Amino acid sequence: MATNRFQDKLAKQLHEIPLSVLDLAPVVEGSTPADAFKNSLDLARHAEKLGYLRYWFAEHHNMPAVASSATSVVIGHIASGTSTIRVGSGGIMLPNHPPLVIAEQFGTLESLHPGRIDLGLGRAPGSDMLTTRALRRDLRSGEDFPAQLDELRTYFDPSLGNGSAHVQAIPGEGLNVPIWLLGSSGFSAQLAAELGLPFAFAAHFAPDYTVQAMQIYHNYFKPSNVLDEPYAMIGLNVVVADTDEEANRLFTTQQQSFLNLVRGGKPSLLKPPVDNMDDIWSPFEKQTLENQMRLSAIGSIDTVKDKLQAVLNMTKADEIMVNGSVFDHSARLYSYELLKKAAEMK
Repeated sequence: MATNRFQDKLAKQLHEIPLSVLDLAPVVEGSTPADAFKNSLDLARHAEKLGYLRYWFAEHHNMPAVASSATSVVIGHIASGTSTIRVGSGGIMLPNHPPLVIAEQFGTLESLHPGRIDLGLGRAPGSDMLTTRALRRDLRSGEDFPAQLDELRTYFDPSLGNGSAHVQAIPGEGLNVPIWLLGSSGFSAQLAAELGLPFAFAAHFAPDYTVQAMQIYHNYFKPSNVLDEPYAMIGLNVVVADTDEEANRLFTTQQQSFLNLVRGGKPSLLKPPVDNMDDIWSPFEKQTLENQMRLSAIGSIDTVKDKLQAVLNMTKADEIMVNGSVFDHSARLYSYELLKKAAEMK
């Protein structure tokens, strides 16, 4: 039975919650995936020094601007180049993989980097339908996500009893790899609540369902051997610069990527920022994108601090994961540095 836990929960202050990083290993025009991986390691080390809690990679395929398709491999690379920050997936698209393979991969990562690996799971294909066929052949495989999740969890903990009693994940079995459910609607929120798992919502591209999903998760949450209380994270687009004007200019790189998707165009490398998006989009496209990205926090330290606190007041999140696709790598590093300063202000 649902409770009013969400209504009763007090929103946290920005300085009270952890900040984490979502990285798609972006490939910008004039660069290669190899450059993207170098930049990711540099940013991960930077984030670790600044005190960010997690550094996650997202699984996407057939997208020239996203180099994190072999997500487990990239996680291992970043974990090897850092020492304290948690590294994981945000997320692995489980229907693309046999659960046993994911258990073995993340069991291996946890064995190599004990206590530092997170396994965030989604049920979308992470690409277009043609690529989905190339990945998994069966377009209906996302429908049995709960069963796949049960099987995966049982490989780590056979006492759950929902997987094959005759197959072991080695390494994997007996290891503590925290599993998160990721979502952009109410489905994963409901499932995470039912299983007592931590939940991460993709508010950076699904703002319309953010509050609803958070309400579902908190109100239907059942305590488990994983969590006594609900723990929810939201993903947000955040770009910080010395001025609002400069931050908004840097953000046009990401706006151009979203615009290309809205237009149904073929995915391309990340483009450099422009001075005026009105030269590129139509009034209707502008309205569409601004609505889709309305929870984004873009601006100076003060502007971003106020926007993030407003989002926390609305969502009552326990953690924020930041996606900041900035064309210039040095500006990207600086953005995360300014964000940490904003978060530490009281």
